[in-house]
Amino acid sequence: MSPKRMAHLMEATRGTVRPHQPGQAVFRAVLPEEIDWKPFAAFPPSVRLAVVVGQPLQDGPYTIRVKVPRNVKLMPHRHPEDRIYTVISGIFYIGLGDQFDADKLVAYPPGTVIVLPGNTSHFHWAKSGEYVTQVTAIGPLGLEYLEPRDDPRRRNDPREPATTR
Repeated sequence: MSPKRMAHLMEATRGTVRPHQPGQAVFRAVLPEEIDWKPFAAFPPSVRLAVVVGQPLQDGPYTIRVKVPRNVKLMPHRHPEDRIYTVISGIFYIGLGDQFDADKLVAYPPGTVIVLPGNTSHFHWAKSGEYVTQVTAIGPLGLEYLEPRDDPRRRNDPREPATTR
């Protein structure tokens, strides 16, 4: 967007009241020691997710962090929402496509920001060690594995066991 267009947009919205998201009407900070890491049914059992801001399963903006230990793969999947990933620590390996292909992985170091459009098929691998990413998006959060057998939520369904890749 051009600087002139940005200035015009800022002038047009000056004084406009915007509603706050639940729990966001006052200033607050989230310190690293306050991050509450939990298992998430859609991830392999060793992966942890922390809700940092918002309510990911509801409409509205949210920020989460995802911690993936060494050698864990998240098989090809997609999210309906656009996502912005920020690599917090470790090396984040992500590849695009409907099939897991180690040759398509690209390594991103801490500080990298990645824009992933909604419904883009992709996969991850903690190839060189644990990584932590921060994800910002507008919910509700969605996650669909391209192969149902890769979905850890199905591991208790005897008809379609999840793979342990």
